[in-house]
Amino acid sequence: MTASTFKDLFSPQAADYARFRPVYPPDLFAWLAAQAPAKRVAVDVGTGNGQAAVALAHHFERVIGVEPSDDQRANAAAAPNVEYRRGTAEATRVDAGSADLLTVAQAFHWFKHDAFFAEVRRVVRPGGCLAFWCYGLTTISPEIDAAVHFYYEDLLGVYWEPERKLVEQGYRGISVPFAELPAPPFTMNLRWGLDHLLGYLGTWSPRKKFLAERGQDALEIALPRLRQAWGDAGERPVSWPLSVRAFRL
Repeated sequence: MTASTFKDLFSPQAADYARFRPVYPPDLFAWLAAQAPAKRVAVDVGTGNGQAAVALAHHFERVIGVEPSDDQRANAAAAPNVEYRRGTAEATRVDAGSADLLTVAQAFHWFKHDAFFAEVRRVVRPGGCLAFWCYGLTTISPEIDAAVHFYYEDLLGVYWEPERKLVEQGYRGISVPFAELPAPPFTMNLRWGLDHLLGYLGTWSPRKKFLAERGQDALEIALPRLRQAWGDAGERPVSWPLSVRAFRL
């Protein structure tokens, strides 16, 4: 998969993606750094808005964020020891045997897995680590969760890319040719207002397909249910359980 042929579903809303996507917990990156054999170089593949890359920068001397989308890189968060470069999961353009840790945050389902694993073998030093993770739907309250599910499944269900099934399964059914490390449980816990939730829901990739085919905005259709379920509360606790898989080469 070349940089010109990757499945780019997020560039049109790259700024919103950077603004509204949830934040990974700091203890995840502390745990990942503790598994690495050294703290010299970490590589974050499919780095998107750079959230994981910047978090890794607190633990590693140098972080390389690899991302094929020019728009995503243009909106990526900056840090002094983070370098963003154009590349794909299957051709990162990172030096062979240079990475102590290679991570993939909520992007592994887009990769060609066999070619990616071959690239991991090339880039990660012996004894180094690979980790990838994903999260599913929010947990807020039964009423809000039901309204979000209506938007997710009843409206957008048939418009999701087939790769989404891998996220729903928490990447658990994927065979990986490296020695798996037992990962502790991690959860993202934030406080959001309704506007932030709507901004997040607006970044979902099938929304544009729904609009193109139906001539209506699925989020506008779901909005009355979401507003009613949210009620008069300002901010509410929002959580996502992370599904983390980690491996040693």
